[in-house]
Amino acid sequence: MIHLFNGFQNPFGGSDLETLELYRLLSADSEVRLWATSSRVSGELMRQFPIRRVSLPKWNVPDGGTYVFLGAHWRNKIWPYLIPRPRRLIYVFNTFHPKVIALTTRMPLMLNWPDAELVLISDFQKRMLQVDGVVHPSPIDIERFLPQPAKPGRPFTLGRLSRDTPDKHHADDVPLYEALLAGGVALRIQGGMLLKDRLKPHSQLELLPQGRFAAEEFLPTLDVFYYRSGSHVETFGRVVFEAMACGLPVVCHSHGGYADHIRHGENGFLFETTQQAGQILADLQADPGLRATVGREARRTVEQLFSLQALRRRLDFYLH
Repeated sequence: MIHLFNGFQNPFGGSDLETLELYRLLSADSEVRLWATSSRVSGELMRQFPIRRVSLPKWNVPDGGTYVFLGAHWRNKIWPYLIPRPRRLIYVFNTFHPKVIALTTRMPLMLNWPDAELVLISDFQKRMLQVDGVVHPSPIDIERFLPQPAKPGRPFTLGRLSRDTPDKHHADDVPLYEALLAGGVALRIQGGMLLKDRLKPHSQLELLPQGRFAAEEFLPTLDVFYYRSGSHVETFGRVVFEAMACGLPVVCHSHGGYADHIRHGENGFLFETTQQAGQILADLQADPGLRATVGREARRTVEQLFSLQALRRRLDFYLH
């Protein structure tokens, strides 16, 4: 039995999506249960998936086996001290907060749980934190994200997709977007309602709330995927790989977990400054052949990263 724990607060959160995809994959080989560790669990997710709440009075609790915490932990809870001891304890750590590692890996003597096994989601994260652990890229069902031909007559369209929070948007992107619109680029930003008061209305600007379209529906409407976040640094950057799976050239800031898998000019582009980003986007706007070549290599990259053999190796870690 494998028990997966997550806050399940946000249907669009990377940690939530990672947990649900791991649930789908592991369920083919083992009995798996989902547990919400937050009182603010999403009602939408509760309706869509068999997520349970821990209840000591009803004895609705994990009953031993392998406990896997993803972006969540058991600290400040009573129930871990009262339920059956896990055979294995695994933490899938997807942030940059060393204090959380300390909280979740140091076991109180009274708890008597096994030592925690640490899973990181990128080599970038491992280097930044300088901790030991296996690295498993966040699993993605790339068959949901397939390249599609652009609709004839569509203007060159740049876009991005994220949660609609301030830390996901970089202040320097506003003048970049204005310059792109002035240059004839169509701009679609899902999770961009925070920009409504910062960008003037434009016939080729579309700001959408998070979740308006499923990622696999939204991404194929673009010619290029652009990504730079604000104070939030991506440990992995799930949406970047989803865009690559759709055969899109991605243009991303160089500081993030995705950067380990992007070979500049071959399967995507990395930039340091806004000026560099603007030049890359201008080159892509002018050269459909370059977009196609880089997009094909992007798709090839994710096919290797999430091949059946690669997924099998990662899943075996949880099953042994």
